[in-house]
Amino acid sequence: MTIIMILLAVAGGATLSIQAAINGQLGSKVGVFKSAFLTFSVGALVTGLLIFFFEPKHALSLMDVPKWQLLGAMFGVPYIVVMVLAVQRIGTAVATVAVIFGQLTMSMLIDNFGWLDNASIPFSISRLGAVICLGIALFFIYSSGRTTVPEDKKALEKSAVNN
Repeated sequence: MTIIMILLAVAGGATLSIQAAINGQLGSKVGVFKSAFLTFSVGALVTGLLIFFFEPKHALSLMDVPKWQLLGAMFGVPYIVVMVLAVQRIGTAVATVAVIFGQLTMSMLIDNFGWLDNASIPFSISRLGAVICLGIALFFIYSSGRTTVPEDKKALEKSAVNN
């Protein structure tokens, strides 16, 4: 079951990259906030249908849980808005790896300290190594994209001048 959950998480991450690329294009054409609004509107509709047809009964309702737990819903908004902006400027790969770097760093802090009522999972050298490797990956992905984009722009400019 653990392998299935890992594979589902990887698939979920892949869909986030597709979403970021599409929303980046949409946001550049219709606006960042309209793109984000569409994402949340469609997401609310689909989730509402999933709740209606598939959600089992629970002992508590949304109004019965500690109020701070409702704040989690607000953290999707900055993510979507930042990704729509970032993908347009730095590309899908750099934006996605930067987001994963932030997620990994914060996740390890949450795990280590048991914040937000989560189980405590102590920080380790191997976890530090993972963050360092991802930071290095971010550097290389950013650096390789930075060196090729100006060449592509020069080629486009040269092509435009020749035509």
